[in-house]
Amino acid sequence: MTKSSASLRQHLAPAQVAELLQLGVDEVIGLVQDGQLRGAQLGSPARWRIEEASIEEYLAEQSEVARRMALWRQSQTASFPEMWGTSTVQGR
Repeated sequence: MTKSSASLRQHLAPAQVAELLQLGVDEVIGLVQDGQLRGAQLGSPARWRIEEASIEEYLAEQSEVARRMALWRQSQTASFPEMWGTSTVQGR
């Protein structure tokens, strides 16, 4: 693989991305239009193509959001002694 071919970005059709993410094609195009996936209309006639690397970034971001939400839910169900320790103020 030459340096120039290694630097070329791989692009996928919305249907391929939809299959990978288990979404509808319209949802994938919506993610591109919302800026959550990087893509462009390429060729003649113009057809949507999505950068493969942006799919990995999107999945990593979604995983992080899910992780934070799980931590938030855990913090909401924890009692104060569990959160702050079990020591009590002595001498009062």
